Parts: sequence; structure tokens; C-alpha cells
Amino acid sequence: MTDSPSPGTHPVEQIAFDEWPPELRTLFDGTLIETKGGFTASLLAVDEAGRVRTSLLSLGELFAPDPRTLCFALWSNSRAAQAIKSTRRATLTFVFDEAFFQVQLEARAVALDDVSLACFVATIETGELQRVGYARLTSGICFELVESETVTTRWRAQVEMLKRAASAAA
Repeated sequence: MTDSPSPGTHPVEQIAFDEWPPELRTLFDGTLIETKGGFTASLLAVDEAGRVRTSLLSLGELFAPDPRTLCFALWSNSRAAQAIKSTRRATLTFVFDEAFFQVQLEARAVALDDVSLACFVATIETGELQRVGYARLTSGICFELVESETVTTRWRAQVEMLKRAASAAA
């Protein structure tokens, strides 16, 4: 990347934000599980030893209750969950609307009774989208569900759990 584009090239569009744009609030509100079932976000955390821990999340593990917040669920024993509990920091990356998004989060664990997943409520510290005029990002990491009805039922329950976590954290 250079500071000034060469003639005939398209510059990088970079937009910073500290609130979810409306289209992302809609993406993360729990209503698009069936229609955006292959959407995947990568959640990165650095543990105390400096190792990066990554979890891949679907829309069934993400919920934005308001413009500055993201709730997410991880397996309780995952290395990423342990790193986030320790450092309270995470980075969410994903592709949406032909752009690459990177969102820095400050996260805290929220304990819920009768829940086996680790629930986190995070605040956006800063977010950035990047897009170039010469290429369109069409997808990031994608997947196809094997048992879609069973999985979407579980995801709906998980989003309801994240709604409870958001309420408990308020």
C-alpha cells in the first residue's frame, strides 16, 4: 500500500467507526440466521503468552443489542475464551458488503445460570472497514450447514442466551 495511488489505480477506501453501521446492526440482530447462514467472523484474542487464539463465529453466536455493543458466545474451555477472560480484549474480523471489517473490542465475561457456553459482552473501541475499487470481496470464510434445521434451532437459542447476557450486563 502506498500513500498516493499511481495513475489508473483505485485507492483504498478506509472508514473508521465506533458504532455498528445500521446494516451491521441488522446482520447481528438475530433475524438473519436462515438467510445468512454461511456468514463467518473470525474472533482473535492474544493470550498472556502472546499467542493468537482464534474462534470462528456464526450469526448464531453474535448479537448486537445496541450500536456500540456486541455479545458473543464461545465454548467455555476454548483457548480464545480463556484469553479474552484474562485480557478483556478481542478483535473481530469479517467480510460484509464487499468490504473487510476489523473491530477492536473490550470484552467482559457475563455468567449466566444453566449456560454451558462462555458469554461475553463487548464494547466497540474502534472499527474499520476497508474496500478497494479494483476488486470486490465476495466472501470471507464460509461454510455450509450439514444439519441446517438442528443448527439454526440451536443458534436461535444461543442468540436468546446472548440477549439475556446483554440484559444481565446492563
